[in-house]
This record gives sequence, structure tokens and C-alpha cells, in this order.
Amino acid sequence: MATKIKPEGMRAWRAFLDAQASILRHLEAELLAEEGMTLAEYDVLFQLAVASERRLRMTELSERVRLSRSGLTRLVDRLVEAGLLTRGHCQSDRRGTFAVLTPSGVDRVRRARPVHLRGVGRHFVERLSPDQLAAVAEALEPLGEDMPKPRLAKPNGKQSGKLDR
Repeated sequence: MATKIKPEGMRAWRAFLDAQASILRHLEAELLAEEGMTLAEYDVLFQLAVASERRLRMTELSERVRLSRSGLTRLVDRLVEAGLLTRGHCQSDRRGTFAVLTPSGVDRVRRARPVHLRGVGRHFVERLSPDQLAAVAEALEPLGEDMPKPRLAKPNGKQSGKLDR
């Protein structure tokens, strides 16, 4: 069944794709230049830093960082080799594996975070007015409703998910 999309729909779609590609390219280049870190590496470390107990099952981490399972496995292997992550076994499911952020990983994401936030500000936030930012959020939030939401509270009730010291 062929579907015809009106020109304004295609214009919005192309603008979304172009903006995403441009912003991600800038963020990646800045992280590489200043921290020697890819955006995917930062994303994995950040997702673990804000997760309960600073760990996630590999399947959940894959959904949050939008990598294939094989791509995530290779990336996690490199981060384990660098001492930024460890792997842990799930007690309730022998097949399950956790990616666990190490203290070195916490330090690494803390150092890279200002570079990332500065880039988000420079390449996205500062280029739009407050009204445009609100409109973008309002338009895009419903499109991402099926994405997993992070669980930030530890089971023992202590706060997690902070990168502050």
C-alpha cells in the first residue's frame, strides 16, 4: 500500500533527520577532540551512571542507547577492557548479564559531561527560542513514548542517578 506524504510532512521529516545528524556529528567531534570518547561510549557510561546501582541488564542498556545487541556487546567489551565497566551475572536469570559502571567509569563520565552539555547547549538549546524549544518538546515527546524510562531510585531507597560528587 503506497502512502503519499504531503510536502510539509516530508519537509518536517527531512529537517528532523538533518538536524539530528548535524547535532550528533558536532557532539561526537567535540567529545572525540576533548575527551577521546565517542558519543556511543558517553551514552553507555551516562545511562549506567544514572541507573539504579549504576548497572543495567544488557538488553535494557541496548534499548536505551539504541545500539544493536552485537554493537553494544562489542562496545561494552572495549569499555570493560579500559576498566570503565565490569560485567555481572543476574542472580534471578542465569542468562542475564549486567553492565556495571566502575569508579573509573564514573570519573570518566563526570569529566566528559561538561563537554557534552556544552555541545547540547551550543548546537541545540542556544539556537532555538524558549517558545521553539517548548514546541519541539511538545511535538517529539509523544513520538518517544515507547522508549524505556530510566529507573533512578535504588531498591534500598537511596538516591541514585546523580553525577555530582
